[in-house]
Amino acid sequence: MTSRERVKRAMRFMPPDKVPVQFCYAPVGYYEHGDKLNDLYARLPGDFGPFERAPVPAPSENDYDPDGSFHAFRRDEWGTLREYRIFGIAGMPVEYPLADIGKLDAYVFPPAPALDGPSFENHCRKVGKHQEQYYFLQGAGSLFERMTALRPEADVLCDIALNEPGIRRLADKITAYNAAFVSLAVKAGADGISFGDDYGTERSLVMSPAAWRAFIKPRLKKLFLPAVKAGLDIHFHSCGQIGAVLGDLKEIGVTSVWLQLPAYDMEELAARCRALGLAAAIHTDRANTMTYSTPRDVRELVLREYEAFRMAEGGAWFYIEADNGFPFENLEALIRTIEEIR
Repeated sequence: MTSRERVKRAMRFMPPDKVPVQFCYAPVGYYEHGDKLNDLYARLPGDFGPFERAPVPAPSENDYDPDGSFHAFRRDEWGTLREYRIFGIAGMPVEYPLADIGKLDAYVFPPAPALDGPSFENHCRKVGKHQEQYYFLQGAGSLFERMTALRPEADVLCDIALNEPGIRRLADKITAYNAAFVSLAVKAGADGISFGDDYGTERSLVMSPAAWRAFIKPRLKKLFLPAVKAGLDIHFHSCGQIGAVLGDLKEIGVTSVWLQLPAYDMEELAARCRALGLAAAIHTDRANTMTYSTPRDVRELVLREYEAFRMAEGGAWFYIEADNGFPFENLEALIRTIEEIR
C-alpha cells in the first residue's frame, strides 16, 4: 500500500495497513532542537510527502532588543505589519492595510496562481510526481483569519454583527481570491484542499452560531463547491471549540478536520466525528502535555488517542508538529509511541 493509498483509506473510514502520519515543518522546533529533530523524524516516514531534512533557521542579528530578547517586525505580502516576540512563531498584526475599510477599493491583493501556461503546467507535473507515492493537499487559504489580518479583529466582529456592506465586500473579495486556489487544485488533479480558519475560543465560537451561519457558511459553501463537485477531499483546520458548527462543515462538503483536541472531550469528539463522517488529524495536546508533562504522559495520551478515534479502523491519522517549549524527550516519546502503533 502506498502512502497515498493509506491516507485515502483513512480519510474514507477504511482500515489502512497502518496509521498514516503527517508532518509539518515548524521553524521554532528546528531552531530549538536543531538537526536532532531531523534525525528523529527520519525514523518515521510521513504519508503526505517524502522525508526531507529541513533547514535549521536562525534569527537575524538585528532581531533583538537592547536587553537581548528577540523582537522583530515583518510586513507580509498582504501589507500587514506583524510583531514577533518568539522566533519561529507567527507574529501578531500591529498595522492593518484596511483599518480604514474605505480603502478597500484601492487595495491590491497578492497575485493569484496561474491556471494555465508554463507555471501551471509545471505545477501539474509536480502534483503528478508527488502522487506516485504520496497524498497531495492544495492549500486554499483562509477567510476570517485573513479578514482579521487586514482589519482589526474587534472591528471585523462589530462589522459582521452590524452587517456592514464594507465587511461583506471584503469577505467576498477574499473568497474570490481563495477560489483560484480551489480551481488550481481541481485542474491539477490534487487529492484534496486544505483550508484553515480559527473560529473558536477555548469554550465556544468567537461569534454566535447564527452569525457564523449567516456570514461565514454561505461563503465557504460557495468556495468549496467546485472541489465537492470534482470529488476532492476538503480538510478543515480550526483552533478553539467549534463543536456547534461541525455538522454545518460536513453539510458544505468538509471531509476531514484538524481540531484543537484539548478544547473538547476526546471520547465525545471522536464519536461525533465518526457519526458525522469527518475524518480527523490527531495533533497531540501541544498546550499542555507535549510542553509540560513527562514522556510517560505523552505515551499514554497517544495510546488513548489511538483507541478513542479507533484509528485502526480508519478515520484518523497522526499530525506531528514541534512547537516552542517541547522537551526533546517528549518528542522522542511521541515518535516512539507512534512507531510502536504502526
